[in-house]
Amino acid sequence: MTVHLLVVDDEPDFQDIVHQKFRPQIRAQEMDFIFAANGEQALEKLRDQPDIDILLLDLNMPVMDGLTLLSELQAPQYSHLRCVVVSAYGDMQNIRIAMNRGAFDFLIKPVDFQDLETTIQKTLIAVQQSKQSLRLQQEKLELEVRNQFIRAIFGRYVSDEVVEILLESPAALTLGGEKREVTVMMSDLRGFTALSERLTPEQVVALLNRYFEVMVDIILPYGGMINEFIGDSMLVIFGAPIWREDDALRAVTCAVAMQLAMPAVNEKNRNDGLPEIEMGIGLSTGEVVAGNIGSLKRTKYGIVGRHVNLASRIESFTIGNQILVSETTIEKVGPAVNVSQQITMEAKGFENPITLYEVKGLAGNSNLSLPERNDDLVALARPVLAQCTILEGKHARGASFTASFVKLSVQGGEAHCTDAVPFLASVKLRFNDSAGKEISTDVYGKVIFSSAAAKTAFRIHFTSIPPAALEFLRSF
Repeated sequence: MTVHLLVVDDEPDFQDIVHQKFRPQIRAQEMDFIFAANGEQALEKLRDQPDIDILLLDLNMPVMDGLTLLSELQAPQYSHLRCVVVSAYGDMQNIRIAMNRGAFDFLIKPVDFQDLETTIQKTLIAVQQSKQSLRLQQEKLELEVRNQFIRAIFGRYVSDEVVEILLESPAALTLGGEKREVTVMMSDLRGFTALSERLTPEQVVALLNRYFEVMVDIILPYGGMINEFIGDSMLVIFGAPIWREDDALRAVTCAVAMQLAMPAVNEKNRNDGLPEIEMGIGLSTGEVVAGNIGSLKRTKYGIVGRHVNLASRIESFTIGNQILVSETTIEKVGPAVNVSQQITMEAKGFENPITLYEVKGLAGNSNLSLPERNDDLVALARPVLAQCTILEGKHARGASFTASFVKLSVQGGEAHCTDAVPFLASVKLRFNDSAGKEISTDVYGKVIFSSAAAKTAFRIHFTSIPPAALEFLRSF
């Protein structure tokens, strides 16, 4: 590497001597000497050639002397430079002033060039140390800017504690994964897709932002990592990237707190002329692979495994204001959680039936308990007919059939039909009015009770009711 030196001296003889004494180093491109006759020329050279590292500086020069130049070189852009004064004025006053103004060393003319070469090498080491220090400071600044960005972006989805651990751990920035036992939470707003089609874009965004803002403020203190927002759904992880022994209990407690917050969300919605919303939550506990997934250009911390899919399936069985959890979650939380019913279901993608438990709250003196669900069904003077379609996802499963509703409310209904209706099935309804004419708007719901008696009966909880259908139901 070539060392670039600026010789600031108005004596032509000194320039010739430098060329002569350092000819081998110049030929080997170890040293490159640039010359200026005074301080002003030196500043011009420094502006034109920012790679200059060392100045050999005389004091007595025309236009701008060496001491004045030393004062100019105290500006921040010259902080990496090191100046060696080479002058015949070697009195103590000049030495003191020069050193106070930043001179690195001081040599007296006539110069001992062996001493000068040694001084240059010593000065070069100081220059390299200075550059290294500046690089470290710049890297530290860039790291802090990056960390602030991560705190601002990633910090929206996890607690501050998790952010700090991830920032301090180099392993957190590498691709790869590890097996972790986690509790996976999936939440979703019931009937939101149909609801959003009746709202303006501004109303949809306002509704979602209010809902997510409340939920995020609940999730983070319980140690959940909000891995993803998927439309109106959330995927939350308890146990990765930070594992705690009580992950499952904190996840269930968090789910109860989330449901208890929904009345306040809906009160604000009503005040702003927005519709009320209901949320279902599913949880499953088990081993997953967790880590940074993606490419070097785009990486995301996430989880993959059976229990991610299972939590999604469980959530799909829920109705509004309901929490369903897997058998593995119940095994982890034990008697700390109150359950109201046990359900065995066939789930798509799972060979064997799965057992689910409906959570009603926490055991003991905790006030975290969900209110009893009451659909306030009203017995009808005469049955109301409706065309029913069982749904598989968003598509019909089989042909439509007629159901005769004997009880109704704006929350749900009880009906009889000749066909068996699966428990927890999603259903689309088209009611007939009092004149037998079909109301041309769809009502969606989920079957919460099904009886295989001679005259099959089922109860349904409505998840999405358009305004026209709501007025019809209110008429009862």
